[in-house]
Amino acid sequence: MQKKKQTVVIADYDYSNVDIERAIIEGAGIELVAAQCKSEDDVIETARDANAIIAQYATIGARAITALTRCRVIARYGTGVDIVDVDAATQHNILVTNVPNNWCENEVADHAMTLLLTVARKIRNYDHATRAGVWHWQSGQPIHRLHGRILGLLSFGAIAQAIATRATGFGMRIITHDPYRPPEDITAHGATPVSFDALIEQADYLMIQAPLTAQTRNLIDETQLRRMKPEAILINTARGPIVNDQALYRALKEGWIAAAGLDDIEEEPAKLRNWTPTNPLFGLDNVIITPHAAYYSEEAIHFVRDFAAQEVVRVLTGKPPLSPVNAVSPASTHGKTFSSEEQ
Repeated sequence: MQKKKQTVVIADYDYSNVDIERAIIEGAGIELVAAQCKSEDDVIETARDANAIIAQYATIGARAITALTRCRVIARYGTGVDIVDVDAATQHNILVTNVPNNWCENEVADHAMTLLLTVARKIRNYDHATRAGVWHWQSGQPIHRLHGRILGLLSFGAIAQAIATRATGFGMRIITHDPYRPPEDITAHGATPVSFDALIEQADYLMIQAPLTAQTRNLIDETQLRRMKPEAILINTARGPIVNDQALYRALKEGWIAAAGLDDIEEEPAKLRNWTPTNPLFGLDNVIITPHAAYYSEEAIHFVRDFAAQEVVRVLTGKPPLSPVNAVSPASTHGKTFSSEEQ
């Protein structure tokens, strides 16, 4: 009987090509299909019979997972796996993998500090004023000294720790709220553990670096924004939906807080087809928005693509993944070992 090649479907990607993935996957004797799925229906149509899926932004929920007939692994381009219903995948004995967050640790930390410094030092204001012929330091007024200010970090993983190291160099005091990290670990990195309430109320600069979960979605809403200092600056280099954009717009428009720097917005444009910039935050001068680019460097992008492709090849050739998110039974239908070609 003629053997049928295994197939990997890249559900979606925003790179110019998939040459890196193709070299790895086809080099292992596995077929690659590249798609641009924007819905679960797209995923089902394209990847129903695939042996593996790699996804960047496309949602692979329980409905899509139930429809998959041969899938053994879903690999995420990146660290967060909220686009995948991991519980459903586990129930169907499908491995889920991600990329450990040190792949972009320095990039995100640099970006977070860049947003903070740009907003705090009113660089945008000065640039606009000077281009209009106004050559006065007062065009950025008021600006406050960074040294001695309190930087509050929501979550204290590897990226937040890298931010803390950079901020300490500017003479900032670091506080953090991370209920999953032992206090002694936090203090060992030069930060002070505090309650969530204390973080919101004490921070001069509040930086969000938490994962997007059911508990963190819309965590920063009107209630929390009203509790922040009026001169506070909010920086979000995590996921857009952690912040309620409607509440943030009011906070910035009405002066509940001073400014914001965002690397993503609540609707997450990268996940939408034919997105248009109608978010009212774009009309404000006291917010800077970047297109979920904090993780980007040429080196980081190459690494994450290589890692995700290598993960699916490892699984499809009977090897364990390096970064599994869940555990499945190796004796299951989906978990049994195949060669790079299957019957």
